[in-house]
Amino acid sequence: MIALIDYGSGNLRSAQKALLKVGADVRVVRRPEEIDGARALVLPGVGAFDDCMKALQKQELLSAAREFIKTGRPFLGICVGYQALFERSEEFHSCAAGLGIFPGKVVRFSDKTGVKVPQIGWNQLNIVRPDCPLFQGITSGSYVYFVHSYFPKPADPSITATETTYGEAFASSVWRENVYATQFHPEKSQAVGLQLLKNFVALGR
Repeated sequence: MIALIDYGSGNLRSAQKALLKVGADVRVVRRPEEIDGARALVLPGVGAFDDCMKALQKQELLSAAREFIKTGRPFLGICVGYQALFERSEEFHSCAAGLGIFPGKVVRFSDKTGVKVPQIGWNQLNIVRPDCPLFQGITSGSYVYFVHSYFPKPADPSITATETTYGEAFASSVWRENVYATQFHPEKSQAVGLQLLKNFVALGR
């Protein structure tokens, strides 16, 4: 069973449908005790960093997510769920602390690049960690779907699994041990996204 966190503003329905499509047994969870027995955990994301962190804190899911990650079972963060893994965000002068799984902060696209912000639409992945289990069967240069104005800047560049360029290059996904995260939305990325989710589901079996 894969636990899918519902904190009130995540892209829950699309993520749930995509996971079901690739054969996952999905449980939507809203409380820490509902995670018990899960073989993998997914934190989806849409909306602001602070809203996400405050909702997770209110539902007592921040510490539950940290404890789950410590077990070594697979964890996937998507969009704001990816950003939540870092220490803090510059979004709207955020004051909420992130999960702190990875050192680094979440920053906004620079106005100096001349690109339209937010980035909404399809963009390419440059796979820099071909050994990452999420990207097995996915070719570098594949297109995935983004909706974001902010992105994490990992303090440790070795965790970067893919890079994407939108005015500037940024880490569009990361991987360390059992923790995987993507700035793009695999549940909206058609065949490529479904392959990624299929790979993740296989990790939890």
